[in-house]
Order: sequence, then structure tokens, then C-alpha cells
Amino acid sequence: MPPLSPLDRLLATADNALRTLSGANVAARPCPGAPSGVASEPLDEAQRRLSGALMRVNHVGEVCAQALYHAQALAARDTTLSARFESASREETDHLAWTQQRLRELGARPSLLNPLWYAGAFGIGWIAGKTSDALSLGFVVETERQVEHHLQGHLERLPAADEASRAIVQQMKEDEAGHAQMAEQAGAATLPPPLRMMMRAAAKVMTTTAHYI
Repeated sequence: MPPLSPLDRLLATADNALRTLSGANVAARPCPGAPSGVASEPLDEAQRRLSGALMRVNHVGEVCAQALYHAQALAARDTTLSARFESASREETDHLAWTQQRLRELGARPSLLNPLWYAGAFGIGWIAGKTSDALSLGFVVETERQVEHHLQGHLERLPAADEASRAIVQQMKEDEAGHAQMAEQAGAATLPPPLRMMMRAAAKVMTTTAHYI
């Protein structure tokens, strides 16, 4: 298949944004917490609210992942690297669909600020990608390491009875580790400490806000 033209890539990116924000994405892999796999015990109201809030935060993370990877793929100078970003994005699409499904099951809603999160993440990914491929890859490594840490925290906070949500989060954590490894092997640059601190601060604002809104 011949490579897409710049216009086609731009249209594909716009289509992804619309599908991400409308909740129209479909997972290619079965949901780890599906009824045919891991069954959850009934949750009381407090447990359901907590699980819903945590999964909303995770869903926001996947909205941002779509924006980041598509922006980086669009901005990448190397076509092979662009394809790697797109491959990682497809895996993140599974996460997006799984968390969306779990939110519905818990009777919870996605964040009302998803368009804002998407736009901000896309801008960051675009700037990183245009600066250099090595910096863009370094951004992936740091982001995924932070996400791994964040998901581990959710595994510790999710109700023990909520096996469905826990199964989803565990699989997401394993996939994120693979994305970080891919970026390291592709030649990621080490980000300076001030930039890593800024990323952590921005992530803290996002996750705290998304817990409630």
C-alpha cells in the first residue's frame, strides 16, 4: 500500500479525534474484564462511585494517548517511526474502548473536559514531534513511565471486589511498559529533569480534575 499523502494523514488524524471524543472507537482485543473472562462481585454504592471516578481518570489518559500518538505520528520525520506511533495508538484504542465500556457498566460518565484534554495533549505531542524524533521518543518513555506508576496506584485503590476494572488496568499497565520499551529501543533522548517535573505537575492537575469532572 502506498504511503498516505499529507492531506490524507491530516484527514485520518481529524477522523481519529472525532471518534475518540464521540466514543466511537472499537477494541481489536477482547476486554480483559468482559463477563466471559473475569466476573466482578456486586459493588456497593461507595465502591461503584470510586471505581467510576478512577476509570474516568483512566479514560482521560487514553483520550490523551490518542492525541499524543497521532500528533507525534503526524510530526515524525521518519516514516518508520511514524508507523510505530500509529501501532502504539491502535493498542491504546483498545484501552480507550475498554475504559469507555467499563464506565458504562459502572453507571459513570466520561470527563466533560475531554475535548480540552485532547487538544492540549495533541499540541504537546506535535511540539515534541517537530522538535526532534529523539525528543518525541523521550517524551513517550517519560509519559508511559508516569502512566505505569499511576496505574499501579489505581490497582492499589480500586475495590478488591471490582475484578473487572482491575483486569483492565493490569493489562493497560503491561501494554504501557511495552510502549516505553519500544521508544527506548528506537533511540529516545533522556528528558531534562525540569521538563519531567513539569509533565508530572500537568498530569497531577489532569488526574485530579478528571476524578470529579
